[in-house]
Amino acid sequence: MEPMSAENTRRTDRPPAGDGRRRWRRGVRAAAWTAAAVVVLGGAGLGYVYATLNGNLRSVDIDRILGSDRPEKTGDGSENVLVLGSDTRSGGNRELGGGTDDGTARSDTAMIVHVHEGRDEATVVSVPRDTLVDRPACTGTGGGTHPAAHGVMFNSAYTTGGAACAVKTVEAMTGLRMDHYLEIDFSGFRELVDELGGVEITTTEDIDDPDSHLELAAGTHRLDGARALGLVRTRHGVGDGSDLGRIRLQQAFVRALVRQVGDIGLLTDPRKLYDVAETATRALTTDSGLGSVNSLTAFAGGLRDIGPAGLHLVTMPVRYDPADPNRVVPETEKARLVWDALRNDEPVPEAAAGPAAAGRAEGVVSAP
Repeated sequence: MEPMSAENTRRTDRPPAGDGRRRWRRGVRAAAWTAAAVVVLGGAGLGYVYATLNGNLRSVDIDRILGSDRPEKTGDGSENVLVLGSDTRSGGNRELGGGTDDGTARSDTAMIVHVHEGRDEATVVSVPRDTLVDRPACTGTGGGTHPAAHGVMFNSAYTTGGAACAVKTVEAMTGLRMDHYLEIDFSGFRELVDELGGVEITTTEDIDDPDSHLELAAGTHRLDGARALGLVRTRHGVGDGSDLGRIRLQQAFVRALVRQVGDIGLLTDPRKLYDVAETATRALTTDSGLGSVNSLTAFAGGLRDIGPAGLHLVTMPVRYDPADPNRVVPETEKARLVWDALRNDEPVPEAAAGPAAAGRAEGVVSAP
């Protein structure tokens, strides 16, 4: 079912306050980071599957909905995947995030995963959820058309028209064709981390965030799914307390998660591999091009050579909106450098690899 339409503006787009609502949103960021890791190193987790796993997958025919009015495919062997975290409160997500199931959902986290030609490197560009953008007119995932909107929060695209409008907005903003789409919720994140046996991280300082209910002393820890959720929800426990700072924290965690996927030897443990595959397919919604186990396995299997050293994590260059410090706007020239680099299948220039408004959470968490 298509999410309920909600026009998010500079002054009216923030949801009602409340601890449950904040925890609910933070879980989405965790889910999306897990999806990025599954995409980047999914070959190990989805290489051994059974036909029955097809029934777990949900897919959206993005190509049919958007039609031909889209950027052209590059044809150079590289691919772009839009990874979204859905904050639906249905099912187990309500228990994790709080709130009620009112039929709506947002994408509070979005990442553009660019798989470079050769498939031994990938660049992941995080798009802050509070970025003000011009959303193009679009046809929603569930049908119906939605008019263009100026200066709305990026995550309003998903709320307004689901996956199709989110893809349309990203393509209009970047000029890049999204070859595939993946969506995951935060209950899926928790289950995947548990199936992987937890993720080992090292904190260089104590973390104590009452909002995410996470307390970690400085040192090395193996986090289960619940504590991993707490870590990537953490905002006030580290850095300057900004959402951009939390993105940096999540980037450190996803690198540790990718390392864990590569270290546990799934290919030598068929039962473990099946369990991970079963959890992953239940957690994912894909575009129709990845909507079967065979196609998802073929895509992910080509990514098995991407390790932590080949994973480049950056944030779309933004600055705080002068009219509202709770919002950010793209740094147009620097952002263009990022999109041009991906279009040409080149590394993102160092001058454009981070937002001017970035919080200072880097260095707090690392993979051992």
